[in-house]
Order: sequence, then C-alpha cells, then structure tokens
Amino acid sequence: MPQSLDNVLLHLVFSTKDRAPVLGDLIRPALHAYLATVVRNAGCGCPRVGGVADHVHLAVQFTRTLTIAALVEELKTSSSKWLKTQSPELSGFAWQRGYGVFSVGPSDLAALLNYIDHQAEHHRTWTFQEEYRAFLTKYGVAFDERYVWD
Repeated sequence: MPQSLDNVLLHLVFSTKDRAPVLGDLIRPALHAYLATVVRNAGCGCPRVGGVADHVHLAVQFTRTLTIAALVEELKTSSSKWLKTQSPELSGFAWQRGYGVFSVGPSDLAALLNYIDHQAEHHRTWTFQEEYRAFLTKYGVAFDERYVWD
C-alpha cells in the first residue's frame, strides 16, 4: 500500500500517587488543558481530558508514529513538573507509576467523551479503585490485585 492510515482511539487513565486527592477544582481545568496540549504536541488528537481530584481520563486519537509508553511518559513527566510550579501544596506532587489504556471503537467515542465529561457525578458513588477494576474487567485485562496499586 502506498499510504499508512490509522484510526486508533484510546482511553487513557492514571491517578495521583496513592490516589491522593490533590487535584483541586481550581487546578483541574488548567491541568486538563495542559495534558491536552502535551498530547497534541506529540502529534495525537485529544478530544477530551477530564477527571476528579485523584485521577485523570484522556480520550486520545493516537498517531501511528509513537508508542503509548512514550506518550504516557511525556504526559506524566511534564505535567508533574508543571504541577509542582503551580502552588506550594503541589511541590511534592507525583503520579502513580502505572496507567491503564484501553482501545475504543469509533462508534464508542461519543460514549467515552460523555463518560469523561461526567466524572464528578460518577465519582459521587464510585471510588477510583472500583472504577479501574471495572475497566480491567470490562476490557478483559487479567490483573493481580497485589500489583495494581502502588
């Protein structure tokens, strides 16, 4: 084939270290914008970023010229450095070591965007751990509870 074409949609999730609820209402909009910019600067699309005080969700239209691990490393490293400059309370900020990434079909993109948009309502009744376990189960990801949380 003379062209390389793709349409890879990802749902990326990661939390603060120990799921500490340090991403307050005032910093979250700027953080989400920052994360979207990092994704776009890496050559990917980013139709949505959202989350609550202890984690973020990103919808990513992934590029074929990058690895997921490289994108996540750039996201977490640069945003951690940026967050530490935003307030004295965030000077020790860290993300968890791992992340979850799940493939999403094009027909499910609207549902993903809606899910990300309604994080605050969703987490009134569900913890991050419950949500993450549900994603692992839904997408058929085998896991050992002893190693999921750092």
